[in-house]
Amino acid sequence: MIAWTVFLIIVVIGVLNLFLVHPVPAMGYLLLSLIYFPPTNGYLHRRLGFTFPVAVKVILFVIIMMFTLGVSDLGDMIDKL
Repeated sequence: MIAWTVFLIIVVIGVLNLFLVHPVPAMGYLLLSLIYFPPTNGYLHRRLGFTFPVAVKVILFVIIMMFTLGVSDLGDMIDKL
């Protein structure tokens, strides 16, 4: 359930970047959101025998949120509201 929630949060950030900022960071966010998509995790485990550890996912989510709210143009737009 947590993985789906984080996946949806990052997808929403990507879509907002697509419409409000620029398509390039939006594609980056959408690609990063695939790390949290449970079927992708299962696919990686079946095909490659590799999964992302939970600690890596948590650290990556914190970095994404800090970047989105602190440094990116989307964070500046949110501050102006």
